[in-house]
Amino acid sequence: QVQLVESGGGLVQPGGSLRLSCVASGIRFSLYDISWYRQAPGKQRELVASITSGRSINYADSVKGRFTISRDNAKNTVYLQMNSLKPEDTAVYYCNAVWGLGDYWGQGTQVTVSS
Repeated sequence: QVQLVESGGGLVQPGGSLRLSCVASGIRFSLYDISWYRQAPGKQRELVASITSGRSINYADSVKGRFTISRDNAKNTVYLQMNSLKPEDTAVYYCNAVWGLGDYWGQGTQVTVSS
């Protein structure tokens, strides 16, 4: 059974930081391209950052220079370090793993940026 479990969300003030984690089980994690998406109320889900199995990295323009994605294949975990958070970063953040026909999602973790 494949599971992706996100954690690390919460309430933070503008300018603050959070680190999200996504732990995978039931897949050969090192083969998968992993992405973080987010969905704010009333908006479509959008790609935030991605890291391929070969560790190529891509960021949405809105988070470049503030967010850092990384992976630890030994721990089956991908991280999203989020710095200089803004109110517009408020959303549910989802982890996604893709390889071949496999396409899996976590349940999401809420990030709220507010004073």
